[in-house]
Amino acid sequence: MPLCVFAGKTVLNKIIFSALAGLIVIAAIPYGTVEPWWKAAFVCAVFAICIVAILESLVTGYSRIDGLSVLLPMLALSALAFVQMLSPISADPFQTRFFALQMLALTAFLALLYRYTNSERRVRILVFTILAVAVASAIFGILRQTTQQQTGFLLPLLKQNQGYGQFVNKNHFAYLMEMAFGLGLGIILGGGVKRDRIMIYVALLLPIWTGLVLANSRGGILAMLAQVIVAALLLLSSRAYIARSVALKGALLIILVAGVLLGTVSVGGDRLVNNFAAAGTELNTETTREGASRNEIWRASLKMFAAHPVLGVGLGGYWIGITAYHDASGLMTPQEAHNDYLELLSSGGLIGFALGVWFAVLVIRAAHKNVFADTGFTGAVRFGAVLGIAGVAAHSLVDFGLHMIANAVVFLTLIMMITRRKFVDLNPKEP
Repeated sequence: MPLCVFAGKTVLNKIIFSALAGLIVIAAIPYGTVEPWWKAAFVCAVFAICIVAILESLVTGYSRIDGLSVLLPMLALSALAFVQMLSPISADPFQTRFFALQMLALTAFLALLYRYTNSERRVRILVFTILAVAVASAIFGILRQTTQQQTGFLLPLLKQNQGYGQFVNKNHFAYLMEMAFGLGLGIILGGGVKRDRIMIYVALLLPIWTGLVLANSRGGILAMLAQVIVAALLLLSSRAYIARSVALKGALLIILVAGVLLGTVSVGGDRLVNNFAAAGTELNTETTREGASRNEIWRASLKMFAAHPVLGVGLGGYWIGITAYHDASGLMTPQEAHNDYLELLSSGGLIGFALGVWFAVLVIRAAHKNVFADTGFTGAVRFGAVLGIAGVAAHSLVDFGLHMIANAVVFLTLIMMITRRKFVDLNPKEP
């Protein structure tokens, strides 16, 4: 094969991977990609990369994609949204169509990650990209908290005492922090860092942890505690560790949890304590005229599911469908269910929820198989990916941070890291 053709293939491959890593960075900048126009720009960017990837595959003659089993339920969910849109099912056909396009773009993004993250070096690039984005967001959030005096802080929609970092919602910021924190913590605990470089990762995790605590997100703190517990259980169940007694396992678990609790309370102070003390009102069973508590929103969501059990009210149509079941004054009508599992059930019905369970089972099975299958940096990254995913799974019980494209792409990157079979160059050797 001519040298110029081979070089062209290599350059094109690198460009595609660089574009994918760049999307993680760009998606995090404008409020975590919450506005419709920026979501549309993300969708267009992914499809443009897909066109280049198809051309690269035609040139190389290589089209294998790992992780097809994980991609299938995502494609099925997109197909469900199209069915809801075309039939008189969706409460908001436009938003359901937009959801379908976003899901297709996210599915394509994950497929491209499977295809082009084909070496440990590229895994390292993705790891440091996620950590760098999280560190920059955390530092930006701390600066906002200490210096912002008026609306607008580099980004015009950022209001004082609202949201954190570049996010307009502090809980969405917490999603990004907990995923990066779990990834970095897993790499350290999994032995993926040389002793003389551990402090580099600790230095990266310190602002991430500080930002997560200062954001005052209850769901974020609970997610971090869940990550510590999962980390302890995984470490103690690994054959690489000699300790087997129940007493020693329990002691280590208590030390890890106590350390995080004490550090969190010392940094968060009274503000964080008061925020947790107010959690009782969120779960109060008494109905208020505002109808803003999570308990009331969840009950209304279950009523909506009972009325549309099979196909739901349309993916993306929750905010319209809930108005018929939300018994309140109308001053604070919920836009989301504040529980991603319940929102999937009420918006997608039993079929949509089954697709979500299918996806979760595939990821859990792959994680169980792969988490200790590798050693060195790759094994540690898989361990960290599990912790990041565990934090999201816990936090999604009370929030909806995966609605933000920035969080979704980082989450899918973690999914790729734990579900991909091998991080070696799978391209056919060139003559």
